Amino acid sequence: MSTEDRPPAPRSLAEALRARGDASLGALLRSRPDLITPVPTDLTQLATRAGTRASVVRALERLDRFALQTAEALAVAADPAAYGELLGLMAGDDADPAVVAALPHALDGLREQALVWGDDDRLRLVRTARELLAPSPQHPSPTGLGPTVQEATAGMSPGRIQEIVTAAGLASTHDSVSAVTALAGLFTDRARMAELLADAPADSLDVLERLVWGPPYGQVTADPAPRLRWLLDRGLLLPTAPGTVVLPREVALHLRRGLAHRTPEPVPPVVETAAVHRPQVVDSAAAGQAYTALATVEELLKDWDEGGPAVLRAGGLSVRDLKRTAVALDVPEPVAAFWVELAYAAGLIASDGEADERYAATPAYDEWLELPAAERWSLLVTAWLAATRTAGLVGGRDAKDRTLSALGPGLDRSAAPEVRHRVLALLAGLPEGAAPAAGSVLARLRWERPLRGERREDDLRGRLAEWALSEAEHLGVTGRGALSAQGRALLGAPAAPAPGPEAEPSGPGDKLPVHHHHRTTPLAPLSPAEQAVASAAAARLLAPLLPEPLDHVLLQADLTAVAPGPLRRPLADMLGVLADVESKGGATVYRFTPGSVRRALDAGQAASDLHAFLAAHSRTPVPQPLAYLIDDVARRHGHLRVGAASAYVRCDDDAVLSEILADKRAAGLGLRRLAPTVLASQADPAGLLEGLRAMGFAPAAESAEGDVLITRALAHRTPPRTAPEPVPDGPPVPDDTLLSAALRAIRAGDLASTTPRKPGTAPTANGELPRTGAAETLATMQAAVLTGETLWIGYVNAEGAASQRVVAPIRVEGGFVTAYDHTADEVRTYPLHRITGVAELADDAG
Repeated sequence: MSTEDRPPAPRSLAEALRARGDASLGALLRSRPDLITPVPTDLTQLATRAGTRASVVRALERLDRFALQTAEALAVAADPAAYGELLGLMAGDDADPAVVAALPHALDGLREQALVWGDDDRLRLVRTARELLAPSPQHPSPTGLGPTVQEATAGMSPGRIQEIVTAAGLASTHDSVSAVTALAGLFTDRARMAELLADAPADSLDVLERLVWGPPYGQVTADPAPRLRWLLDRGLLLPTAPGTVVLPREVALHLRRGLAHRTPEPVPPVVETAAVHRPQVVDSAAAGQAYTALATVEELLKDWDEGGPAVLRAGGLSVRDLKRTAVALDVPEPVAAFWVELAYAAGLIASDGEADERYAATPAYDEWLELPAAERWSLLVTAWLAATRTAGLVGGRDAKDRTLSALGPGLDRSAAPEVRHRVLALLAGLPEGAAPAAGSVLARLRWERPLRGERREDDLRGRLAEWALSEAEHLGVTGRGALSAQGRALLGAPAAPAPGPEAEPSGPGDKLPVHHHHRTTPLAPLSPAEQAVASAAAARLLAPLLPEPLDHVLLQADLTAVAPGPLRRPLADMLGVLADVESKGGATVYRFTPGSVRRALDAGQAASDLHAFLAAHSRTPVPQPLAYLIDDVARRHGHLRVGAASAYVRCDDDAVLSEILADKRAAGLGLRRLAPTVLASQADPAGLLEGLRAMGFAPAAESAEGDVLITRALAHRTPPRTAPEPVPDGPPVPDDTLLSAALRAIRAGDLASTTPRKPGTAPTANGELPRTGAAETLATMQAAVLTGETLWIGYVNAEGAASQRVVAPIRVEGGFVTAYDHTADEVRTYPLHRITGVAELADDAG
């Protein structure tokens, strides 16, 4: 393309955006969705918004390390800078081939995000980004570079500048500007600088060596040492304030051989493999963890069936309740906090909203229990992937130094879902069965988001990644540290890459300390609809790996029952009422006690029902001691009746009532005899039942009609509750429909604001359309219908929002104008009274 054919270089970011196609603008809006919240009226407003501090900071936080290094290099380059200058700052005098190969891609990424604009011969970093990244005494640059010679000598006297120029071996000049230019020219000339430094004392060179990679500032006394005086006399160090000197940028770049960064990082760190397992071993281990996860959540909810812990006044669980829950689940407290938060995120537990507020299972928990095991697992992991509540923070302190409690406020971290997804995506990029080295995963994440990984809260992103790895193992998304087949399906990932020859294990389950230098294309997060499909696929893969529920137990003569595996739900529920869990593991041991049998009778079971149940579900005969225990408890069950007097006890055997009255343990119940077979109590019925049971009796509650009240398990539920909504990490990425509409609106507004007008109809100084009266507006519209001209109008809609539009009037009648709206690309009708102004476009307007 000749110079005459080349389009003119853009003079502003708005012009650069105007030259882009829809695909390029769409990529910008996807990478920076805050720019269309709300949709800008035209490309000038889009460019203005892209340069605001908040938007630029957000964009910089999402750059990878090399792209950020490229932006930092542009911040210390000339403005504008040629591509060759940028390449020199990034690749150095040795022209590192990896940097040379990677720089065009990094620069294209910065252009796509509108952080850099202009052609390769005039690259410009947006002003706000330059202000954020350029060196200053208050905000040192990550490059470690200081100010330029021109900046450092801005307040220096002309006489002192001439002295420095002369001492550096340059001819004196008539003015300071040319002197500073000559000095800067010397410092950027590699050959002349080498000659100058060849005469430098060795200890002076040591001083430069200490400052060259930053920070570039140093302290000096009022009478500097000879090694410092030699540098100060020649401008190799320049004073910035009393007692402070700085190494000029040009001198540092010479000593660095042109590099803006000590270690450019054009290639992301490799995720190394710590161990390799057979895929079948990984999937089996993950399935075992998934089954344990389901059992743990069920046990947690069963423990809270009749009303869980109280809600703290500030919200959340108390430390004591979390410890009690950890003991019940037989896990450490941080792990217990994870299970509690997971159940909450899945909508299975919530506060009941009562005056004495407590946590309890929700109605959704009962629906969840009815699902197949694999589907229950997929619901849990889907909730985990999207949750912003972060259980790892429990026990820490918030900004006001208050303890963060499980289920309490302050646990949301909007970056958590993105970090979880990215960690799993990195695992998906490894060969099948490969477990990563955790340190290499963290190093990769720090390279991908350096600003987010090195800022506040002591590297929160790194801690989120560590928690994601451990939580994925707890849930069975990974097995032995490697991503399972169901975990891969959960991400919508393709089949794993084949391992290299060195990754083959030598035997079943063997681990090899190898390193895979495998690089993958990042997996994009899935939409809700895509995630539902992926979760269903993961559940189908997991289902065959989970153990089949059993319909039998083994009864033993020591009043125990052994369940050799998971039990079918009706059997597990009934056995949970009839017996107490004594131990868990590969097999669960249940123990029958008088209290547990009475619990089953209280739930409405008769002794004959219990005998039939045990006979039907035991692979061994029902032991005689167990049959005797059931009959003995049943014979005494309901012999005493408790009702409300406040409460009363009645019994056909007055001797039993006399025994109760004579017992010292009954003193606190406030009993007195109303009749030979009736005792009244000052205690409430529940307290009276508990007291008599503690004395060894087996009373039954009764209704006002005298019928035995049956209390059933799983009675306490919260009202219907929705799961907590994740806290978004900024505006959501627009979908294709929204993006298409936004681009059309921006293009339309830009057309309206940039289309040439006829002389005398130019907009006012502030860019608004001149006002026209109703008669003039009507006449112009009618004339345009006859001539077919296109008009520029200002329009205020019913909500009061003003806009500019380019229209071709078709018909004017009844106070309305029907016109083809070029901005919306469709025919529309506008009330004439809402048109604020009208102007004719130039004849050559496109």
